[in-house]
Amino acid sequence: MEKLSILLGKTVQKVTRLRGNGGSALPGLVVERTNPNFIKHTLAKLPMGVVVVSGTNGKTTTTKIVSELLAKQGLKVFTNKTGSNFVRGVISEILADIKLSGKFDYDIAVLELDEAHAVKFCEVCDVDYSLILNVQRDQLDRFGEIDHTAELLQKLAAHTRKAAILNREDPRVSKIQTAHPFYFGLSNELIKEFPSDDNLLESGKVSASKLPARVTLEKLKGQKASYQINHKNYSCELTLKGIYNAYNAAGALALCSIIMDDVDPAEFVEDLAEIASAFGRGESFKINNCEVEVLLVKNPSAFQLSITSFADNKHDYMIAINDNIADGRDVSWLWNVDFSKLKHVEVVSGIRATDMALRLKYDECDVDTVEEDLAKALDIFTKVSNKPKRIFVTYTAMLELRKLISGKSIL
Repeated sequence: MEKLSILLGKTVQKVTRLRGNGGSALPGLVVERTNPNFIKHTLAKLPMGVVVVSGTNGKTTTTKIVSELLAKQGLKVFTNKTGSNFVRGVISEILADIKLSGKFDYDIAVLELDEAHAVKFCEVCDVDYSLILNVQRDQLDRFGEIDHTAELLQKLAAHTRKAAILNREDPRVSKIQTAHPFYFGLSNELIKEFPSDDNLLESGKVSASKLPARVTLEKLKGQKASYQINHKNYSCELTLKGIYNAYNAAGALALCSIIMDDVDPAEFVEDLAEIASAFGRGESFKINNCEVEVLLVKNPSAFQLSITSFADNKHDYMIAINDNIADGRDVSWLWNVDFSKLKHVEVVSGIRATDMALRLKYDECDVDTVEEDLAKALDIFTKVSNKPKRIFVTYTAMLELRKLISGKSIL
């Protein structure tokens, strides 16, 4: 049955690629319907098990960090590189690598799954390790209240067999109950730089949790980060950009230090220094000799942390806001972000460009151009000046931008 499923899936995959639909989840759907146990049986062959990375923000880059840290230690790591969050999407990626004989030559799987699909995944497949990053307001028209999102992640943690790594500074994540909890966290010095949804615009002192953390981000100055791992400090100069990536890396370090507890933490931190962000998460491009950095923002905390990390007077700025289903139709969350540090935005684009421009006006942030068409906006933006550029984008705007960038002269 398994070999027949692989043959069927690979055949469908080849047909979809010939039709120009290379990222299709259809092969996975066909195998999922004809052989529901395929993914469980396939991943059960992996000697070091299955890891699931979930939460509202940071899944893609954190999954990349974990995968690369483990790979640098010599493990063969399977991961859903395209970021497909569906079980059928993971199956489609398996089909691209598995042999017709059924041989799946990997040691461990590290999978990015959103909150809802993580629950569906753990109902059909064993999860050995989970890393739960945060719970924030994101796509509420899909998930409902954030307490419901926390309940979904609780189910993932409950199904985790060996270790669940939890963000101790997130009030909803830290309350998650699991048989084998471990925590990553922040020093008191840094906690104020990472607002949760509950304290985003609140005043008053916020203190780091007192739960014992396997890894804490102790200090962050520019790109230099200091981590405390098992009560010892380790520092490195990060390639990753953004304070949120430095913090999510603490979760990745905690996870990897548990999976491979015989490895000196200094090796993980040294390897961490070489890892770059995933597409749209602080990744940089050159378009006609103009340096352009793409930054995904999809909820108040993500946008606020991006502004904290990247607002300066050395760059030109563009913001592209869409309200498609994958972004979330309700963009009222923009009013919970403080844009005053930006001061000046050269171009605002996307479906909700006028709403974004109005929001900026209330924070006395000047806007030069409002252009809903993203292609036209990008062309205007890259010709504004010789300064390097930064673009804050919502999810579907990022996907469109990716296509535009791939079609331009990237030098």
